[in-house]
Amino acid sequence: MGIAEFFENKKVLIIGGTGTVGSGIAKTLLKGNVHTVRVLSRDEYKQYIMMQEMDGIKNIRFLIGDVRDKERIERAMEDIDIVFHIAAMKHVPSCEYNPMEAVKTNVIGTQNVIAAAINNDVEKVILTSTDKTINPTNTYGATKLLAERLIVSANYYKGSSRTIFSAVRFGNIIGSRGSVIPLFKKQIIEKSEITVTNSKMTRFMMTLSQAVDLTVEACTKAGGGEIFVLKMPVINLGDLVSIAIEEVSRKYNIEREKIGIREIGLRPGEKLYEELMTCEEGKNAIELENMFVIPSIYSNELNGDYEGVCEGRIKNYSSHDQVPLTREELGKLIAKNMII
Repeated sequence: MGIAEFFENKKVLIIGGTGTVGSGIAKTLLKGNVHTVRVLSRDEYKQYIMMQEMDGIKNIRFLIGDVRDKERIERAMEDIDIVFHIAAMKHVPSCEYNPMEAVKTNVIGTQNVIAAAINNDVEKVILTSTDKTINPTNTYGATKLLAERLIVSANYYKGSSRTIFSAVRFGNIIGSRGSVIPLFKKQIIEKSEITVTNSKMTRFMMTLSQAVDLTVEACTKAGGGEIFVLKMPVINLGDLVSIAIEEVSRKYNIEREKIGIREIGLRPGEKLYEELMTCEEGKNAIELENMFVIPSIYSNELNGDYEGVCEGRIKNYSSHDQVPLTREELGKLIAKNMII
């Protein structure tokens, strides 16, 4: 079944819908024949901005609420078919210094979503997750790993509920709110200096449109209990810094030679590279054109209908092992998406 056909006349709730990925999914679905999109978030200002952008669109609703509030989530999910659960505390330092707050949002919040979905007999729930769940070294990764496990296990304790629970795992969204490129731009303009953790760092990074399209596609394929790992290009931080300096200095008439680079070392909980799939997951995963599909750890069986599959990788999927984009490829990607 195609994406347009799958979402036709469906009522969709996007929890955390004013964020980069959430708003992207809302805009994509509203181009089709979706019945209603409900956007729930706790940020009144971002909802106001999004309302202005979507002025005139009649089938979108804005709800103020927090994923920590179980009663609010229950009410927001009434008569809903599809849920995208995107709300999370995402910034590594914030989670590291406020670990219990991260637990409340990322873990307890996810359990609230699961309970509400079962009680309201929702058709599908899709959790967006992160590469930081693999061998986590920080609070963010650990809490999102727990969120993944809650989602996967929900398929086996939901009783007679029809709800299908699955997760989508990806890395960084290039140019998104909180990403390094806007920070680099601000530092260059205001201080003529960029602070870098480690220039040898590698990261998985994709465009917003890629993340949105593949998340929506994964929703149509989900059969229950699987984790979809989106294929992503790898970038080298040192190359990203060079391109940021070059583009910002050119655009704002700043002398390139006066822009300094200061290496500050890894922050608490940060890794030099990231992973999207473990060795054990890779042994059981199947590979599709744009993603890998990891079966539930409880059954090692896939419940969805996946066409054109081939054997999964028998190794982990790490940014350390992948060939990064060249500086030229990365530059074209940034220019095409008008990031700077």
